[in-house]
Amino acid sequence: MAAGCAAVAFVAGTSGVAAAVDNLPPKQPLIGDLKTDTKACGTGDERAYVGGAPTLSAVLYDPVEDDRPAEGNFVAAEFEAWWTGPDGVEQRRTYTTLRTTSGTTQWWRMPTGIPANTVVSWHVRAFDGTAHSPWSSEGDGAVCEFVYDDEFPQKATIQSPEYPEETSWVDGAGVYGHFTLDSPSDDVVAYEYNFMGGAYRTARPDRPGGSATVSYLPERAGVHVLTVQAVDRAGHRSATSYYLFRVQEGRAPVAHWTLADPAGSTSAGAETGTAARAGSGVTFGAQAPQGTALASTATLDGSSHGYLTPDAPVVTDPRTTFAVGAWVRPAQTDRNMTVASQDAGESASFALGLRSGDDVPTWSFTVGGARLTGGAPETGEWAHLLGVYDAETGRARLYVNGHQVGAEVQASPAAAAGAFQLGRVRDGRGHHDRWHGELGDVRVYDRVVVPAEETELSARKPRLLGHWSLETAADGTSPELYGGTPLRLGPGATIHRGPDGSCLPDIDPDCPSIPYALVGDGHLTLDGESAYAATDGPVVDTSDSFTLGVVVRLADTEPAHPMTVLSQAGEHIDAFKVRYQPSAHAWQLVMPQRDEQGAPERVVAQTAMADGGEGQGHRIVVVYDDATDKITLYLDGQATVGSTADLPDGWHSSGPLQVGRAQTGEGWGEYLHGDVDEVHAFSGVLTASSIAQLGGGNEPCLC
Repeated sequence: MAAGCAAVAFVAGTSGVAAAVDNLPPKQPLIGDLKTDTKACGTGDERAYVGGAPTLSAVLYDPVEDDRPAEGNFVAAEFEAWWTGPDGVEQRRTYTTLRTTSGTTQWWRMPTGIPANTVVSWHVRAFDGTAHSPWSSEGDGAVCEFVYDDEFPQKATIQSPEYPEETSWVDGAGVYGHFTLDSPSDDVVAYEYNFMGGAYRTARPDRPGGSATVSYLPERAGVHVLTVQAVDRAGHRSATSYYLFRVQEGRAPVAHWTLADPAGSTSAGAETGTAARAGSGVTFGAQAPQGTALASTATLDGSSHGYLTPDAPVVTDPRTTFAVGAWVRPAQTDRNMTVASQDAGESASFALGLRSGDDVPTWSFTVGGARLTGGAPETGEWAHLLGVYDAETGRARLYVNGHQVGAEVQASPAAAAGAFQLGRVRDGRGHHDRWHGELGDVRVYDRVVVPAEETELSARKPRLLGHWSLETAADGTSPELYGGTPLRLGPGATIHRGPDGSCLPDIDPDCPSIPYALVGDGHLTLDGESAYAATDGPVVDTSDSFTLGVVVRLADTEPAHPMTVLSQAGEHIDAFKVRYQPSAHAWQLVMPQRDEQGAPERVVAQTAMADGGEGQGHRIVVVYDDATDKITLYLDGQATVGSTADLPDGWHSSGPLQVGRAQTGEGWGEYLHGDVDEVHAFSGVLTASSIAQLGGGNEPCLC
């Protein structure tokens, strides 16, 4: 019987009915199941280019109906490849695999000696030991082709109009550069590139051998390096091209009003740009956010006269990249209010401000009808806002206190450029959504403000409020290191002085053995019954960001009750307290949400065994970050997952700072039995590196 024809026999079945046992030929291989190395089967312009002798592969199938229990469904692959040599003579090569299970991939690793730059054709068919399938090229099939390319592409050239190579320092951080990558080789299909410190990326030209242009946004000043390799159709990579360019600091704002003008001014002077005319609802000389360089700000009363404007556009074309930011403090959050906007005919091209929402206010940045919201405004609380429109990506971003909020949104700004406005926004009804509260340090840029710049713009430098080293005491008080309010020692509180170095107990048997202080020459010792120390008034503003540090060592190995090392009281309860909770074997930071007995509390903790009077104690740091509404408890310089929690609204406490006791429902209690040293208090949030320095006897860096 001819190959490829089915052999059919009839045998008696167990039921007495004749059953057929078939040998159907294998299926014709499908083009989609054929590959040259990892590249799909193709011809002409779609043929594969390879960098060496390739591996040909095919997935072959025998029909599932082919029921041959004795042999099973096994097939072999018969590959055939051919090409025309330089002498015009056709060359052919064949290869047959061992039979394997139907549906598996079979390979032919082609021998070396394949001629370079020559079109090689190939096809494949299946053989089940009895019959062959049609060739993959027959009927609706197609021949597969490849070319072995033994040449490497030439190095890429690089050019940039914004950042010329190795010239003087140009443009700056926050301004996009465009870099054109090209290679003299006509078969380059990709450029793999990397800007120093970034990820490797791939750019593809529109046609083989063409150029590709990539964009890059420098986020820092300094020397930058671009590396590029050209990749041809066979996957060969060229030698690496290096392109060095120098980026200077980001350009200054195109408009900048500090709004720190003298009280009674009728306009806001401009650091850059044009002075802004002030309506009669604007008063200067208001409070500035602590920890910033601002001396004062302006108050807008929310009326139709509460606005400022230079009577001209600041963003000359809103379709280009721009950024607008300011320090803001809303006097209310129950209605929509505008910080800054720019007119565009009867509407606004962009607006930065506050949306009252559905009883949940948010900050907002609107560009060309697209609105981005995020963050949580609070009445009377300072925040730094920055809206950025990136024309390169067509997206808008919003930052609150240095942190990006919400997801980027695609935006299409209007082309019209009318007058820039502070404190109001325009629509068909005129100007409305007027700002009620303070504004300061308004800046408008014609570039991207990069994250590091926004971190700097929104930073509030911490300020030392007090450092009690607890080295000495006189007349019942221990002084603050810089002459500030002292700590008054209550009954039972004493200052322990370590050895003064006048003699050495290890050498002189008559020298008294005196324990060393926790830090430095002395520390505060508390008896756990009635001893404490306190200031005359509050030290930290608990409604705003603050940092407190202390070194503490417990005298007991198993304290009988909770012991508080630091607290500051409100009218009814403590605004915070830091205590050791024996039942949990942990230091805890406890902050109630309201100044009333029984108010819900936020509690964060870090596990630590009680000291029992041994060792150097623990360095404890408390941080309340009003900008992010988070509290954190650090133990020996470290914070853990369980030591941070949300606290949306810190409230102002009016009581003195207490060392060694806390308020309870029955008066003062939770007296600490142990030693205390190095009490620090700051307004603002210290950095992690500065927190790690606390408790060592020196001042941390306030940077």
